[in-house]
Amino acid sequence: MESSWSYESSGVSRGRASELIKYIFEKTRDSEVLLKGSFASGVRVGGFKKPVVMMSADGVGTKLILAQRFGMHKEVGIDLVAMNVNDVLASGAVPFCFVDYIATGRIDTSVLKKVIDGIIYACEEAGVLLVGGETAEMPDFYKEDTYDLAGFCVGFCEEDELLNPANVKPGDVIIGLKSSGFHSNGFSLIRKVIDSAKIDLNSRLDFCDSSLAKEVLKPTRIYVKDILSLAEIRLKPKSMAHITGGGIRENIVRAIPEGLRAIVDTKSIPENPLFSWFESLGLVSRDEMFKVFNMGVGFCVIVDSQSVREILLTLKDAFVLGRVEEGSRDVALV
Repeated sequence: MESSWSYESSGVSRGRASELIKYIFEKTRDSEVLLKGSFASGVRVGGFKKPVVMMSADGVGTKLILAQRFGMHKEVGIDLVAMNVNDVLASGAVPFCFVDYIATGRIDTSVLKKVIDGIIYACEEAGVLLVGGETAEMPDFYKEDTYDLAGFCVGFCEEDELLNPANVKPGDVIIGLKSSGFHSNGFSLIRKVIDSAKIDLNSRLDFCDSSLAKEVLKPTRIYVKDILSLAEIRLKPKSMAHITGGGIRENIVRAIPEGLRAIVDTKSIPENPLFSWFESLGLVSRDEMFKVFNMGVGFCVIVDSQSVREILLTLKDAFVLGRVEEGSRDVALV
């Protein structure tokens, strides 16, 4: 019997994958990246006495379902980088390089180039090197028009620059930085509510610059430049928190030690009409809103009270979110 099967006829195209690799190389010509296009890539690292490597891995979650439905591919590329660099940043390390993993049922270069454009844009915004990645075409595992994303970030710092929650003391102040919206958490709930309420995401509301879909899917804010600007004025936070899944309470508690509790003044959070609109649909309680979403706070720094004024002058959209006091380790929302 004559052989008739090939990798191409099984649904996997080496040509489409090669086109994406070539596209990435053309877009990222950085001399600091070593062995680009080989089996692994690397970067030159210098200037450290006792270097510590910090790493993160994260994805975009089910936000991808809505993003693919509304063709917002660049936006989730930005999300992918943002979720990772913000996590590394919260440790006290400086995000340095990034790699991605894209899996799909069929490589659609017109779509995935938009995702890559978002990744490249976000890497530039965060000041990290896009070192490489992998694109896997898996026709028997994913639907043809579906893709999934994962990202990996590496950061560096001196060992004594790592942030230690044990340094937080009673009387310290929690400074919040505004989020751009939902970021990349809670989208399983968001989709259920939108479907249940029969919301047309192509519609426009008063607070939307364009469609409701673009507001709901607005990319995660990247906080690297904001936080690194503090080093320029010799201000070092005692601890930091990236407000992701679990909301304000579950993330700030990770940034304080045993024997202390954080008091968060929810009335201090600047109004974000997106959260007000979503809550007004009446399908999610306020308590659940705070358990799932960032509620307008995307990142927090904890500092001594003497540093507050200068930090508020330095950081864009910063505000006093709360304080730290003695008590059982917890976060109280008041």
